[in-house]
Amino acid sequence: MEATSTLCGDHRGTPESPGRVVTVIEQSFWETLSDPQRGIQPSNSKPSTVWGAAYHIPASHAEEVHAYLDDREIDGYTVHFTPFHPAPSTTATATATANTNTNNTNYPATHNYSTPITCMVYIGLPTNAQFLRDPADRDPANVARVISQSCGQSGENRDYLYLLEKALEGPGFVAGGDGNGDGKVADSHIADLARRVRAIEGKEVSEVDRRRSENVLEHLPGPEMGREERAVRMEEFDGREAEGP
Repeated sequence: MEATSTLCGDHRGTPESPGRVVTVIEQSFWETLSDPQRGIQPSNSKPSTVWGAAYHIPASHAEEVHAYLDDREIDGYTVHFTPFHPAPSTTATATATANTNTNNTNYPATHNYSTPITCMVYIGLPTNAQFLRDPADRDPANVARVISQSCGQSGENRDYLYLLEKALEGPGFVAGGDGNGDGKVADSHIADLARRVRAIEGKEVSEVDRRRSENVLEHLPGPEMGREERAVRMEEFDGREAEGP
């Protein structure tokens, strides 16, 4: 199953203020954790299914792509090889695509898409130093707060979360095939975190508006002021507005 349980001190955070990124862990291990995420999992949950996309990299680009991924996933992730099971609804499409690409040597047209494909995947194992073992660090409210504040060389941590949420809403993930038992949300944990971070963003915007309003009220001339004093006060206010709150 997927869990936002790994620190990220480079691409979505800094060593001093690491962000939060997702990893894949065995459900049997997750069940041994004291995990706040249990509260948002449906009571009728089936064994979790990890959805994803498998990419075929042409041999001519394999070394380049591998080096790029090693750099992107260097902070707490290790390489593993695992079977990838094409979804039944996509098998016919994939086979048809392969058959129409027989002249394309970059496409594995001979593969039988009804059988698993061995794929390379980067996983942040619970044994690595970046894995969040303290339940308090995995608390959804705490994770959302950190995500809302973190930023690294690849951008805002919140953007990573929103893109992940959108990717998990892809075809076939929501319509009952998600393994979470509700048939509505592809990943209830990610959806919950995204909702929390958006709420924090909304509060931040509201706070800016509140400070701006207080600034306006502070510099508005009162009825007890004389005409000249009012003119001076309004001139000061106009100057501050031009500079920003």
